[in-house]
Amino acid sequence: MINERSEQFYFGCDRPEMVQFLPNEYSKVLEIGCNAGNFRQFVSKPCEYWGVEPFEEAANVAKTKIDKVIVDFYDKVADEIPDNYFDLVIANDVLEHMEQPWNFLKSIKKNMTEKASLILSIPNVRYYENLKKLLLHKDWKYEDYGTLDITHLRFFTEKSIIRLLGETEFKIEMMKGINPVKIRKRHLLKYWFAKFIFGADIKFLQFGVRVRKISSL
Repeated sequence: MINERSEQFYFGCDRPEMVQFLPNEYSKVLEIGCNAGNFRQFVSKPCEYWGVEPFEEAANVAKTKIDKVIVDFYDKVADEIPDNYFDLVIANDVLEHMEQPWNFLKSIKKNMTEKASLILSIPNVRYYENLKKLLLHKDWKYEDYGTLDITHLRFFTEKSIIRLLGETEFKIEMMKGINPVKIRKRHLLKYWFAKFIFGADIKFLQFGVRVRKISSL
């Protein structure tokens, strides 16, 4: 259940950092978990824009911004979404909320044209602040939002994201860390030591990815 604090974060989550992953060409867009439709403002090309949103309040706001909104979870309404139709699918902060993200990735292919792109934003469980809480404070405390959002069912690292996409037969076109950690000067030495020991990927709260179906290449 989304509480008041996480609801404010949910509705205000525009995700401009994901614009860099958009492909050059698209005309029919499907956004899974479109919340209040805020990301639509960044999809600048003329296009037909659909959204799937499970929370009715957010969906009602999204309906004022995008062409068609289906209110429910994707797996409940997959049959209502046309096959071989969309040349761009967006799923920002979606996979971690799914019990079976593998099944979603396999299923969404049927809604995509052969040359369609899928862009994803996925939290990084090896994020520096999360590692610090786990290793130094010996704690794994669920929170209202962030990497340990209490609604997250799955957790990913850079390696496991790559493996997941390979297992579901997607080819990565672009992948990079986004939303880097901000460290105060007095904590820089500790951060650089942790980065040296654990690797550069701990810098990023999330990874952004753009993929295509292997069968289309």
